[in-house]
Amino acid sequence: MADETRSHVIAACRLILAPLVRLLLKSGIAWQEFAEVAKTVYVQVASREFGIRGRPTNISRVAIMTGINRREVARQRELVQTTELPQPTYAGAATRLLTGWHMDADYRAADGSPLVISARGSAPSFEDLCRRYGGTVPATALLKELRNVGAIGADGEGRLQALQRTYMPLPLDGQKTLIGGTLVGDLAETVVHDLTAPPGTPLRYARHAINARVNVRHAEEFRQLLHKEGQAFLERIDDWLTQHEIPADAPADEASVRLGAGIYHIQDIRHRGAAE
Repeated sequence: MADETRSHVIAACRLILAPLVRLLLKSGIAWQEFAEVAKTVYVQVASREFGIRGRPTNISRVAIMTGINRREVARQRELVQTTELPQPTYAGAATRLLTGWHMDADYRAADGSPLVISARGSAPSFEDLCRRYGGTVPATALLKELRNVGAIGADGEGRLQALQRTYMPLPLDGQKTLIGGTLVGDLAETVVHDLTAPPGTPLRYARHAINARVNVRHAEEFRQLLHKEGQAFLERIDDWLTQHEIPADAPADEASVRLGAGIYHIQDIRHRGAAE
């Protein structure tokens, strides 16, 4: 890799790492712990993605690529194989359930809004929604989580109302942290794909609209605009994805692909005269 390209990649890493390090420091995680995580991921990615003719990369090649000695590469490989990474417990089930509540014909009123439903019993009920969309997450646990984050409320008779279409955990909640990692990882995958794609490979859509000279008094107006327009766009995307998903009774060998899109709010304060 040319020296100029290397310097650009390192500069880009600094930009990527700055908000991540802010999160690490707020969580009491020192640089040594992050360095151990980085070492593990180096070995994991080199082993998985840089083999010859589709085979896993051998230890010697991983050591040469990463600069980590062979004994440590072997230890890290064993660590990866024996460590089960945490996953967002409620994210998939909660999102599927809220989407079903908004889109399933059995759960939509005549005007298209989600029905007000009972907690238990036959359809329409939260218990039935969980059977349809909740996977293995218990209905009581999912109901408690969705009520805690304000996605579900209750009317005067104790019936349940869908207050949100999306599941968003509380700030610095463990679930929200894992979802945030997935979001940043997906964005990074798209950027790296486009940067490294061979000529002729279709690029993935990644665009942003930024103006560094907006008067700060309009920041709240922009937040509300993005929430309204972004949510409407994502709901159209969600409808399309749901219409094109593989049916539950499809053959087990039918190929699937994980598709989606993300929208994020960009905001930082810059003093006038700062680089734009």
